[in-house]
Amino acid sequence: MRDDLTFVEQVQRDLQDVRWLGPEEIRAQARRRSQRRIVVATVVLALAGVAGVAVAAPRKTPSPALPVASASPTRHEITTDALLQPADLPQPVDVQLSDSGLGEPVQLDHELDSCRTSQGRSDGRKMSILSRSQTLVHKQSPSAATQSKGVFTQDLFRMVPEAATQLFADLDELVAPCAEWRSVGQVETAEGIRTMEAVHRWAVAQRGFAGDDAAILRDSLTAPRDVQTGQPLADDPTPILLAVVRVGDTVSVLRLGYESTEAELMQLTVAAAARMCAAANPPC
Repeated sequence: MRDDLTFVEQVQRDLQDVRWLGPEEIRAQARRRSQRRIVVATVVLALAGVAGVAVAAPRKTPSPALPVASASPTRHEITTDALLQPADLPQPVDVQLSDSGLGEPVQLDHELDSCRTSQGRSDGRKMSILSRSQTLVHKQSPSAATQSKGVFTQDLFRMVPEAATQLFADLDELVAPCAEWRSVGQVETAEGIRTMEAVHRWAVAQRGFAGDDAAILRDSLTAPRDVQTGQPLADDPTPILLAVVRVGDTVSVLRLGYESTEAELMQLTVAAAARMCAAANPPC
């Protein structure tokens, strides 16, 4: 009998520690669930519209003398096999992280965005229907100094076909205002907070080497310099590179987190384009 009472007492104590949601929190959760349902419904409708364009556009009245070919099914979801795989990278991979999203903007580089918006221009981003992203981290080196450099990231987007094509048509215009852009900011150093400046020089370095369209974007920037003394904080860094490639209605943005060459990034971009065939409309 005492054991039964002990059990009841324990349950009562546990219930005292339970935090019950208030009316406002319950209503807030309900609103969030409703918003998620609206987003999902919107994406489903958008996908249905894309499917209609992708399948219906090629249709023509068939000639009686020619057989009617069956249409390929339209792909919607982006599966992980459409991303670059660990075996595609030149170094062993230790960690692979993946995420997905709905209705997100296609961001090429946040510094490029900052350059444009600082001049009163739009960031120039185009919207995706859905996306999948991954981060590959190379096996850790015994040297702690090199552990943070071995990172590769890839964002893969499904877009309305016209928007995917237009993204590449607008690349030169997108980069042109940032051909020489001076950025100023504060940096914490051993001597304290210092105001530093650096010059970014953005350019479209390579085009048309993979998929339906591809480009390498290069930011040749100077080392940060103290605004007051003019002294550089370090030597000029190696250029920052990113690749963007299109296969059908899919667009991928690739970045290497360590010092890489354009040839190395181009090789990975060719491999990425081949993988994207698993998700692209129309099929490769």
